[in-house]
Parts: sequence; C-alpha cells; structure tokens
Amino acid sequence: MKINSCLLVLLIPLLSLAQISTKKSTDFTNLNAKKEGNYTTQSVQLTLKTAFQITEQAREAAKSLKKNVTIAVLDASGQIIILTRGDEVGTHNTEAARRKAYTALSTKTPTLLLSRNARLNPDTQNLATLPELLLLGGGYPLWHNGKVIGGIGVAGGGSPENDDLIAKSGAIATAQITTH
Repeated sequence: MKINSCLLVLLIPLLSLAQISTKKSTDFTNLNAKKEGNYTTQSVQLTLKTAFQITEQAREAAKSLKKNVTIAVLDASGQIIILTRGDEVGTHNTEAARRKAYTALSTKTPTLLLSRNARLNPDTQNLATLPELLLLGGGYPLWHNGKVIGGIGVAGGGSPENDDLIAKSGAIATAQITTH
C-alpha cells in the first residue's frame, strides 16, 4: 500500500506537467497559424454562362471581320469550359485555339506579344519548344480583379493579328473581366 501511495504522489506532478506541456504546444501551434495567415485561398471561377458570353462576343468580332473561327475558353486550371469550332474551319484550329488559351493563361501574357518577344530574345526562343505552349497570336489571359481566372484562344481568323483582335474582344467590362 505504501508503494502505491508513493507512486501516486510521484505521478501527480508528472501528469500536471504533461497537461501544461500539451497546452503550451497547442498555443504555439495557434500562434504560428496566426503569424502565417490562412492555409487556403478563395478563387473566382468562370461559369459556363460567362464562358458562353465571352465566346459570343469573340464570335461577333470575328463576324465583323468576315471570319469564321474556333474559340476555346479555359478555367484558371487550364481545363476547357467551352470550345466551339466555326463552320468549315480547319480541324487543326481546335487544338490551336485550346493551346493558345492555355499559353496565355499559363504565361499571363497575350500570345501575340509572347511570340514576338520570344523571337527577339535568344534566351526565350526555346519557349516555342515546350509541349503545351503555342506561340501564335490569338490567346489572351482573362483577368478579374488582378488575378488570372482563365484564358481565351482563337484560331482560324486568317492571321495572327486577326486572331489576337478577336480574342481580345472576349473581355466583359460589366463583369470586370478583362484581357489586359
């Protein structure tokens, strides 16, 4: 009995130290979380309805140039939201439009500008060899409140300048979605 009493007397302080130690580590963890900020971020996602409106605006710009084009709109992760091919547009333009949108999205740069800059700089000429990038005019990042939320790509407009102009027209000012 004396041995049990002695053990109990010795264990009580150890148990209270364990509780204090656990509390201190929990407080330390919370302190770090407060210092570092949140562990998640909120993101803005393009809706199908918005992607459709972007596509229709670009298609109207193409009509004004008497061009029939393929248009791709991607979300912020590079996934296709909508991809439309105009009547009698070459099938290669489907992949070209998607890759232009992806290039603009991933580089946060209009593809016509990227293409011209890459050609002028020997250090960036190899950008054209990356598998998913397509350095042809017709791709624009889609911006909302300073963040890229998607990309638009246009192919089949007859020239890089036409594709660029058509893609740029996909911006929706009333929704604060811009291409610059």
